[in-house]
Amino acid sequence: MPPVPAAVDPDTLTSLLDGRWAGLRADIRAEMAAAPYRDPIDLSVEEHRSRVFDQLTALAANDRAGLGFDKAYGGGSDIGGSVVSFEMLGFGDLSLMVKAGVQWGLFGGAVQLLGTAPHHERYLRRIRDLDLLGCFAMTEHGHGSDVQHLRTTATYDPDSGEFVVHTPDRGATKEYIGNAARDGRVAVVFAQLTTQGETRGVHAFVVPIRDDAGAPAPGVTIEDCGPKAGLNGVDNGRLSFDQVRIPREALLNRFGDVAPDGTYSSPIEGDARRFFTMLGTLIRGRVSVGGSAGSATKRALALAVRYAELRRQFATPDGEEVVILDYLGHQRKLLPALATSYALHFAQEELVAALHDITDDAPEQEQRELESRAAGLKVANTWHATAAIQAAREACGGAGYLAENLLPGLKADTDVFTTFEGDNTVLLQLVAKGLLTEYKDAFQNLSPLATVRFAAERVLGAVAERTSARKVVDRLTDGDDREALFDRDWQLKLFEDREQHVLGGVADRLRKAAQDPFGVFNAAQDHVLRAGRVHVDRLVLEAFVRAIARCTDPDAKALLERVCDLYALANIEADRAWFLEHGRLSTGRSKAVIAAVNTLCGELRPHARTLVDAFAIPEQYLAAPMLS
Repeated sequence: MPPVPAAVDPDTLTSLLDGRWAGLRADIRAEMAAAPYRDPIDLSVEEHRSRVFDQLTALAANDRAGLGFDKAYGGGSDIGGSVVSFEMLGFGDLSLMVKAGVQWGLFGGAVQLLGTAPHHERYLRRIRDLDLLGCFAMTEHGHGSDVQHLRTTATYDPDSGEFVVHTPDRGATKEYIGNAARDGRVAVVFAQLTTQGETRGVHAFVVPIRDDAGAPAPGVTIEDCGPKAGLNGVDNGRLSFDQVRIPREALLNRFGDVAPDGTYSSPIEGDARRFFTMLGTLIRGRVSVGGSAGSATKRALALAVRYAELRRQFATPDGEEVVILDYLGHQRKLLPALATSYALHFAQEELVAALHDITDDAPEQEQRELESRAAGLKVANTWHATAAIQAAREACGGAGYLAENLLPGLKADTDVFTTFEGDNTVLLQLVAKGLLTEYKDAFQNLSPLATVRFAAERVLGAVAERTSARKVVDRLTDGDDREALFDRDWQLKLFEDREQHVLGGVADRLRKAAQDPFGVFNAAQDHVLRAGRVHVDRLVLEAFVRAIARCTDPDAKALLERVCDLYALANIEADRAWFLEHGRLSTGRSKAVIAAVNTLCGELRPHARTLVDAFAIPEQYLAAPMLS
């Protein structure tokens, strides 16, 4: 294992971090650095909303507002670039990122991805230019994650050629809708489509919610959600509809259409399959939220590391006060979190590239895998943001609690990221469900013969797994502890082995689900969630390893190898109970993992400033008084 270099140019790391869209990132940084900026620390809700709208208008004046739209409608046909643009906005006021995401990502994206050419021609250019401000009205008061059972209705009336959109009860009120309370004129409303007396599942409709003067449209009730814990620059509101009539053409009909006489047609057989195909096209928002959470986390860690290199506390015997980043306890607060941010960045970069490159005619399995990866990384990014920003706040003591030092705002604004664009617990179940598809034949056919065959296969698999695990433990037992722990192949094998074991255990427990589907699943839910989480951990580590392989600078590569070690070993340390219980680590080697993490923190401490400077966050976004 080569020694950590004495110094690394942060620009070298920035080049690797910026990756495929390096030019776009550089352009955005330059614009961010040149524009006047001040965090919304002392603004009222209305002042904050007004400022964010002005900033949104400024964004609309450049070419990036429509990057994700087709060139035919004034866009850039650059899906990846549009997601990277939202990610970069995460370095600043997150209300602006969310507002932009609602307008161009959710509202515009729904029109683009669920609509057809007439919708594109009528709306996309206007959406890009802010001539048409809109909302994405999916979540309801009574149904958030369970989108398939939304209660808003859209009933087709063949006599008038119109859909009648209606909110049947309070539980069907559209809740927490960005852009609704103040600025939105139109909403893409998700509702249960009924035609010829038959309900065909959830579809999306373009519904005007305000007239040209800004008053609520006839039959539309708009309420302001009011002040929130964070993101108060976003005008979240509630929408309900009382027999609102819209033309038949308002249906976004890419996946399902209604003829003038009410006949329903769809290129996809089955309401359930059509529903999940429709939702699968709308993952850009989920990917953008994960990336933006990552940017906010990097900002928090940059603030905390800079402060930790300035703040002194307690004296050594020679009387000199110690810089707090020299304390191991402080290093452990910040450096493993910093390593995780690097790991998640590289995994996010691969995800954005996959989203950009996938085609409409890609095999369904490839599309499902992309959706699963997007869900898993959104979970990992946002939960990491919640934990790391809290750690950064604590690491700055009382200074970190002052609004002027930015960390409280980051904490408040990112808190909801764990539950919007998909509740993290539900998303992890989605990840696990995708992983379990390989067992579906055993689940679907529970005849005695199939059950015996399944059990026999699992026994053989368990024997092979135990043999593999024994080899892993033996690798640790033989030779130098440090050498074994820092062996990258061993780290990768341990992550893979954990995933396979957990997933196999879930499959065993769910095999009896046909007898009591809800009861069996509910009893195994903790196991299901762990399967999703350890799968994501493995993907993230592998992405980090691939990124290091792309690094051509030997000093930067050596530093990143250590950062990757810290990510892997801190993850193993956090899950030592599982590794011990399942024979993957001996007690002695488990203690060695703790010592290795301590060693890595000490080795990386001189490079902490380099690692955060490599994020290349414009300086004005780090202008906290505690750093002056």
